[in-house]
Amino acid sequence: MKSNAIIAAAIAATVSTAGLLPTHADAASKEKCFGVAKAGQNDCANIAGTHSCAGQSKVDNDPGEWKLVPAGTCSELGGLSKQEAKQKLSRK
Repeated sequence: MKSNAIIAAAIAATVSTAGLLPTHADAASKEKCFGVAKAGQNDCANIAGTHSCAGQSKVDNDPGEWKLVPAGTCSELGGLSKQEAKQKLSRK
C-alpha cells in the first residue's frame, strides 16, 4: 500500500510539472536576440560568461546580453544573432 502511494505521488508530480516546461513548438517559435535586452531584463547567461542568470544585465542593449523574441523579429528590433554579437564584441 505504501509503495502505491509513492508511485501515485511521483506520477502526480510529473504530470503537474509537464505544463511548466516549454514544448518543442514553443522553442521553435522563439529565437535568441542579442543587444535588445534592457538592464536587468536579459533572459540568461551573457556571451562573456560574467554571469549565468537572467536579470543580471547592467546596461540597456548590451550586445552580449540576449532576450527570447518571436522567431524572425530580431533584426526588426535592431538585434543581432549570436555570431554577429560575438563579432561586434571582438572588435571592441
